[in-house]
Amino acid sequence: MSELILIRHGQATPFEADTDRLSPLGEQQAWTVGAALHAAGVRPTHVLHGPLVRQRRSAQLAHQPGWPDPVLDPRLAEFDGDGLVGHLAPILAERDPAFAALSAELAAQTGGPERNRAFQNYLEALAAAWQAGTLTDRRVEPWAEFRARVRAALTDVLRQGSGSTVLAFTSGGVIGLTVALALDAPDASALTLNWRVKNASVTRLTFGGGRVSLDTFNETHHLPPDLISWR
Repeated sequence: MSELILIRHGQATPFEADTDRLSPLGEQQAWTVGAALHAAGVRPTHVLHGPLVRQRRSAQLAHQPGWPDPVLDPRLAEFDGDGLVGHLAPILAERDPAFAALSAELAAQTGGPERNRAFQNYLEALAAAWQAGTLTDRRVEPWAEFRARVRAALTDVLRQGSGSTVLAFTSGGVIGLTVALALDAPDASALTLNWRVKNASVTRLTFGGGRVSLDTFNETHHLPPDLISWR
């Protein structure tokens, strides 16, 4: 049997002008998850990362002596969250008064837990419309294309030889969808899982003989309490 270990990147900077970089906390998280995996005896045969800065940087910081060099797999990119917010949200706000109210509520928040709560409500409604295919823009990758590329990446991992250990540094949407695919769960489950994936968490799947099974989801026991974050 072989193992696929999915690692969410460290904390990024979602409320800043540049959303695709690690925060100082995110850098600590990325280093810690690599050190913890190495201390636990994980010796990967393959290390992959997506094309986003936060994914690549997490793989670099986590890298340990004896691990193979990280390899870029563009299919591990997160869905286009900036595109959803920048291009799709204005369309949905014009169509849907309830979403327009969520947008106004978010705009009224200046920070703290209230802003996170408002942003989560806003993002869940926006992503659900995108996933349903009722909200589109040529500049934003459709859900069907996102699903197809993540499935293709998973299929290639499952072709690795027996005894392989694959580390993949990616994002919550990719992790949620991979778990949903492994469980043959409805697409809506992928987004539900995505919202729960913590920074620098570990999700483990065992594969072999054409089968894949979920072992653990969203592990954070390797992180001290002060390094655990959700966004």
